[in-house]
Amino acid sequence: MTDSNTQINFNPNSPFILVDGSSYLFRAFHAMPPLSNSKGQATGAIFGVINMLGKLLEQYQPQKMAVIFDAKGKTFRHEMYSEYKSHRPPMPEELSSQIEPIHEIVKALGLPLLVIDGVEADDVMGTLAYQATISRHDTLISTGDKDMAQLVNEHVTLINTMTDTLSTPEQVVEKFGVRPDQIIDYLALVGDTADNIPGIPKCGPKTAVKWLQAFGNIDNLVENASMITGKIGENLRNNLDQLKLSRELTTIKLDCDLPIGLEDINRHPADLEKLQELFAEYELRSWLGQVMKGEVPFSKSNGAKAHSQTVQKKNGSETSDPTPTASASESEQSAEYETVLDENSLQKWLKLVQDSKLFAIDTETTSLNHFEARVVGLCLAVRDSDNQQNLACYIPLAHDYEGAPQQLDRDQVLQLFKPILQDPNKAKCGQNLKYDWHVLKNHDIEMQGMQFDTMLESYCLNSVATRHNMDDLALKYLNYRTTHFEEIAGKGKKQLTFNQIELEKAAHYAAEDADITLKLHQTLWPSLQQEAPLQEVFEKIEMPLMPVLAKMERNGVLIDSDMLGRQSKEIQQKLTELEASAHELAGETFNLNSSKQLQAILFENLGLPIIKKTPKGQPSTAEPVLVELAERGHEMPNLILEYRSLAKLKSTYTDSLPKQIEPSTGRIHTSYQQAVASTGRLSSTDPNLQNIPIRSAEGRRIRQAFIARPGYKLLAADYSQIELRIMAHLSDDQGLLNAFSQGQDIHKATAAEIFDIDLQDVTSEQRRSAKAVNFGLIYGMSAFGLANQLNVSRPIAQEYIDLYFARYPGVLRYMEETKQLAKEKGYVQTLRGRRLYLPDINAKNGQLRQYAERTAINAPMQGTAADIIKTAMIQIDQWLDSTDLDIQMIMQVHDELVFEVAEKDLQAAKEKVKPLMEQALELKVPLIVEIGEGLNWDEAH
Repeated sequence: MTDSNTQINFNPNSPFILVDGSSYLFRAFHAMPPLSNSKGQATGAIFGVINMLGKLLEQYQPQKMAVIFDAKGKTFRHEMYSEYKSHRPPMPEELSSQIEPIHEIVKALGLPLLVIDGVEADDVMGTLAYQATISRHDTLISTGDKDMAQLVNEHVTLINTMTDTLSTPEQVVEKFGVRPDQIIDYLALVGDTADNIPGIPKCGPKTAVKWLQAFGNIDNLVENASMITGKIGENLRNNLDQLKLSRELTTIKLDCDLPIGLEDINRHPADLEKLQELFAEYELRSWLGQVMKGEVPFSKSNGAKAHSQTVQKKNGSETSDPTPTASASESEQSAEYETVLDENSLQKWLKLVQDSKLFAIDTETTSLNHFEARVVGLCLAVRDSDNQQNLACYIPLAHDYEGAPQQLDRDQVLQLFKPILQDPNKAKCGQNLKYDWHVLKNHDIEMQGMQFDTMLESYCLNSVATRHNMDDLALKYLNYRTTHFEEIAGKGKKQLTFNQIELEKAAHYAAEDADITLKLHQTLWPSLQQEAPLQEVFEKIEMPLMPVLAKMERNGVLIDSDMLGRQSKEIQQKLTELEASAHELAGETFNLNSSKQLQAILFENLGLPIIKKTPKGQPSTAEPVLVELAERGHEMPNLILEYRSLAKLKSTYTDSLPKQIEPSTGRIHTSYQQAVASTGRLSSTDPNLQNIPIRSAEGRRIRQAFIARPGYKLLAADYSQIELRIMAHLSDDQGLLNAFSQGQDIHKATAAEIFDIDLQDVTSEQRRSAKAVNFGLIYGMSAFGLANQLNVSRPIAQEYIDLYFARYPGVLRYMEETKQLAKEKGYVQTLRGRRLYLPDINAKNGQLRQYAERTAINAPMQGTAADIIKTAMIQIDQWLDSTDLDIQMIMQVHDELVFEVAEKDLQAAKEKVKPLMEQALELKVPLIVEIGEGLNWDEAH
């Protein structure tokens, strides 16, 4: 037994973590089977709570983390409302008997335990999170309590440990339909039967969201209560007094008088002797085995693997899901890897790779920037056919820290492997092979034969089951926790590059990468083979696309940095002018970027109406508030909105894009992400080309800075209304089919149908309304949302929708049938067979279920559009390899492809690109590609 106060390597950059122990307690109790030790003591909740805590500890290795439980007895909310939580039954004995053991284990793990009388755990967490936010420290709150969504902001994120899902401000909106600052009002309107908070009778989540979207907050709703018609309006008006009470009950306190401050909450070394005593008493054998060996639970890779499988089975989807399940035995294997430092070992591995039908490869490098990265070492894995085990090695080539051992010559080793790596008939497997392709390209090796990529295998199998990085895939599919890079390299400014890491640490990490990659393939590929459509998506779309994207990234796009520089200066001049105008209007100088100073100017000096308040009770200056104030005719909010918009444009684009130019090429080289968007769409990073604004003149000027080199032009080819065309195909609606087949303007055609007028009589306003309906419905827009967009009343918007479905009954039939099919199967699919699993499609929570239903309707269209443009890219790339035309594909943005073409070849390129894109998939209506040219990207439209 080692010293009981064993030290822990904390992660100094991890967020401040607050754990909702009471939420953990009940969730674990209901999720776990009725476990008990040999003395009959219930242990299921103990096991579940500690297991969830362990996941957080393993992932973040935090310095600051606290576990908060509700105290016994009443709180200030009972004083407000005697019926608060009065309907809750007494806690079962088998649960209450596990609370003290959990508290003891938490303390023995070195975690601060907070149980504060008179306030609930929510209030303690709210106060601490608020203190952290003030000090600009990120906070992660682990809970399953929906009430906590009101705390979410740019510094506070929720994590549901049982489902591994995060809640950021955007995800709160996605889940509830309202922003975090509206959650209090949302909860007050809906009420809570569990806590016996009354709410408004018959006001469900849908109604609450509708009201809050219309009026912003409860205060405005109350002021306009007379506008709410029907029985629900009567209910609202009859319960206005109790609504105020409900809001107070649902508001989490941010100013509790706590006996402990943020600075006092620090994790301490674990008491292994106490943990051994507790784990032995409650017969938690796997963790007991660790502490008996002197290991601190959850601080090393073998933290709690034996337990994770039970929880995974409890939380597994009940829908048809082809994803494989890991066996516990796999996670317990301890691999021995070879470090290749001499010629004999190298020749042995060269022969192993040559003789293998498939080998896994990974590169360890000097940088994550694929243009800068150079090989530090090669990682290889093969299947030993004699003993049916994987063999893996690391070949270090460029570790250059002081005292590093002699290594084989990098250039000579790479030249030895070059014929194998470039052999298209030698099958290779990797994890995110596109990166390795770039790295090897830096050494004049163009890797071919890339047959399997485990990231893409997982993505094709189930895009929403997990994130698709190696660490998460290994944990999900192999029940194995890999060594994380930060564990051997450190974090932050002091993080080492791989060439600086001692070989003793680096070798196991590196060889493990190749070994786990091969194991993942051996697990994922049989599952894909059992699902023919998914296998085809992998083999015919995703894998062939990967080298296409790699080449496109390599090509990059030329940027006129001088133009962006001039635009930055012009924007700065405009910002200065706006600032001066704001100061003149206010009658004093103030910081436009300071919410506190802006609050004083708007609501005290200028006396503007307070539309909404922050959780702390301060007047909100958020964008929706400013928009509403501007619509009421106030000048200052308009100035602030314009200022913020231009400031964001400057910082995000005009200032940052020039910094992202690769010095060796003078071009920007974005990275295309294949395994991020659940529907199959590509995304891009560094820079993100998908979000460059095009609606404003300033945004279009940014596109003007994307230019062609002298003697060339940019050619932009964009699918026209592709998702609507796919909708026509999927719905088989005769009206839509006819409109597209006849080449009509679909929005004018829809307007003519809705308003029952001749096509030539459609006005621009009617066309705009029809366009909003066309696109809104495929994204699940409600009458309320349409009314807001068109600035019409809700009944009129509903009338538009009703008329639309009356004219296009096939669309309504498709939507209803798709939702039903999704409920039965648990997924929807594209025309090419790509699936999107919908774990919430049968959820009891109405908001979750309705979001899943909207996704079910839209995903086949969005996913099919993604499959179409990916197929077109593959076919165009094949043509590019064979043509003599001077053309290269340089960008993919949404439904658009951009090429750089020699002016002399422009017409020939158009005549080939357009049909290749239009013939990517045969639909019941024609696919149309609009094509343009110009010296810059904006001009090419």
